Amino acid sequence: MRFLVDECSGPAVAEWLREQGHQVFSVYDESRGMSDEDVIQMAFRENRILITNDKDFGEKVYRERRPHKGVVLLRLDDERAVVKKEVLKWLLDSFPERLAGQFIVVTEKSVRFARA
Repeated sequence: MRFLVDECSGPAVAEWLREQGHQVFSVYDESRGMSDEDVIQMAFRENRILITNDKDFGEKVYRERRPHKGVVLLRLDDERAVVKKEVLKWLLDSFPERLAGQFIVVTEKSVRFARA
């Protein structure tokens, strides 16, 4: 799969996804300081699923009706990299066919899918 990992999600998530064989653009590693507007536009233009911890992307998708190829919003109580990777592994193992085109909110205990 093709992912864009937002700066706030960190380089460890991007590296782990690469190790799993995914094609990844990491804002942290490759374009620090990139605006949210540029992030969502790039993800859409390059057909990438956005992984972020930034709830502002909910505003962009729902209120501003920004087009996207999929958004995974990590809403975690424990935001250590190891937890992010565990939650993403669970998501990718359990629902790989449901990621594209969805707005997905993931916690340590639940996954919520919403079309936007």
